[in-house]
Amino acid sequence: MAITDWPASERPREKCLQLGAAALSDAELLAIFFRVGTQGKSAVDLARESLHHFGSLRALLGAEEHQFCRAHGLGQAKFVQLQAVLEMARRHLLEDLQRGEALTSPDQASAYLKAKLRDYHHEVFACLWLDTRHRVILYEELFRGTLDGASVYPREVVKAALKHNAAAVIFAHNHPSGIAEPSRADEHITRRLKDALGLVDIRVLDHIVIGDGEHSSLANRGLL
Repeated sequence: MAITDWPASERPREKCLQLGAAALSDAELLAIFFRVGTQGKSAVDLARESLHHFGSLRALLGAEEHQFCRAHGLGQAKFVQLQAVLEMARRHLLEDLQRGEALTSPDQASAYLKAKLRDYHHEVFACLWLDTRHRVILYEELFRGTLDGASVYPREVVKAALKHNAAAVIFAHNHPSGIAEPSRADEHITRRLKDALGLVDIRVLDHIVIGDGEHSSLANRGLL
């Protein structure tokens, strides 16, 4: 049966309009994104099949192009559309940080940093540059590494800070293993960066380690 033949209260689009997107299941949300199904399958059927294939909505959203396009009913066009949707969500989170209010706690930045870093399959070291009132100037990814780690060079960090006329910074990097526990190496590089930036009067407010749906703040642990 086609979705148009379903009762209005069960159609994903109508349900979204009446109750809001939060009331929809993962499959219903995905069906709205897909818009159409395949031969013999509605968009909801295709969505359920795709979720089963990948194991979860998170896994589907984080799939690489070759993995995504191998799934039945999906392809490069849907992959590109999905990447655009995800990037719009990330930019929306960044705009929330850039509305002019000062950051007052690590949690204000963690949602955006998790959205940017959690799905990388390699380690990425990023900086959230702030002005004298701790308002966001720019998010910048400076170093990329392997699954084992990233090489972080204090000289390059200082150069970037001066380039953006930053007064403070929040560091962040991901652990592809999914575990957000800071390592000894994380603590060591944070101290090196703090000392280097201190020479040019730039404060290190935090270093946030991003795992799989969780994060750790070195500032909250008293390690800064």
